[in-house]
Amino acid sequence: MRRSKAVVACLAAALLAAAGAPALAADPAAAKSRAGQCFVCHGADGLAKVPDAPNLAGQNAAYLVKALKDYRSGKRENEVMSMMAKNLSDDDIAMVASYFSSIAVTVKAP
Repeated sequence: MRRSKAVVACLAAALLAAAGAPALAADPAAAKSRAGQCFVCHGADGLAKVPDAPNLAGQNAAYLVKALKDYRSGKRENEVMSMMAKNLSDDDIAMVASYFSSIAVTVKAP
């Protein structure tokens, strides 16, 4: 029982730490400005403009932070994304993640 509580506490701390980074982007206009270089492929609305780019609208901020940091470090490889993420600071990454995750996505049944 103690061990499972410790595991839950560690997981909760990790989730809070990952979710805390995008909170830096309290200013939506600044976040949109930082994400501007992403718009060519991923669109200002978060909907991909090129076939090989994923839609980012409504994507989980913690996922985006991890993906961008992995591209920046070389842990995750993609010719374009590795180049784009190379010069992003942690604050830049948090703001980009905050911007795209804040875009509301609606789904309609067929």
